Amino acid sequence: MPSSYFQPNFRTLDLNLLRVFDEVMAERSLTRAARNLSLTQPAVSNALRRLREALGDELVRRGGTGVEPTVRALALWPSVRDALRSLQASLAPGNFEPASAATTFVLAMADATAATLVPGLVQLAESDAPGVSLRVVPLTTRDPRALLEAAAADLAVGYFPAALADMTAREQAGEAVSFSHQRLYGGEYVCVMRRKHPLASGRLTMDRYCNARHLLVSFSGRPWGFIDEALAALDRQRRVVLTVNQFFTAGRVVAHSNLLSVMPRHFVRATGMAQELVLRKLPFDAPAVHVEALWHRRTQHSSAHQWLRQQLQEVVEPALQGLRPAAGGPAASAAA
Repeated sequence: MPSSYFQPNFRTLDLNLLRVFDEVMAERSLTRAARNLSLTQPAVSNALRRLREALGDELVRRGGTGVEPTVRALALWPSVRDALRSLQASLAPGNFEPASAATTFVLAMADATAATLVPGLVQLAESDAPGVSLRVVPLTTRDPRALLEAAAADLAVGYFPAALADMTAREQAGEAVSFSHQRLYGGEYVCVMRRKHPLASGRLTMDRYCNARHLLVSFSGRPWGFIDEALAALDRQRRVVLTVNQFFTAGRVVAHSNLLSVMPRHFVRATGMAQELVLRKLPFDAPAVHVEALWHRRTQHSSAHQWLRQQLQEVVEPALQGLRPAAGGPAASAAA
């Protein structure tokens, strides 16, 4: 009988087999799954055999470096994984008590993002969770999934367009995705220059923009970014003469040179140089910036991590209020 028509008997299904299945899917290796479960490899193989018989599907096949899941296994895994995590949280919730907790959270984010959000997080921690510590590590990539997978960070905050697009595509293809995300706020990219820059007055045309000298903020250090991709699509290019990995550095350099840079509007005041800078609308369409919180799903039901994500949401609006240009200020008056 084809597996698509196979009707398993849930009453007789050994739920322990699902734990083995979850670990094999996560590791793509019987050896590593056995090690993580403190089982022998033959025991894992036997559990998979029993689950195959119960579900009427091969589930995994041996591949070059481990095992490869079937289409049915890929479709089944997200539900199994989420159910197991929910069950684990219900049976051993380990309720997080902020007032008495001594947890350390590791956050990966860019310098300007940290300047925007961390002060509010610290204030909340001081009042509600005095024993909690925060450690901020630099974000050196637009795709922090490897960092989260390795548990080198509990949460990544930033603009991750390629990573989110890949996650969406995988979900639509029925593949399991090990990460969750939540949008914190949105904004727009603007061209930034010093107040007395030759281009600070008059219309910023495409030719004037492309003929200028530019500073690029690149977390990874690569000498091109999404602005260059947008220009290439229009058969145009700009000259990047300096690449840095921090918005603070960019703000200071631009304020004291004739270089142009592009950054999110809400980051300008976070550089500490807003009074020295002028913001201009880009002379071409650029994607909106969406700041997201991204985390591994193994922490989805952790009460400690749920508390952290809730605190992060609470500080967003007050932080953005503090970063909006004052009416009539230099950045505001030239931003149109």
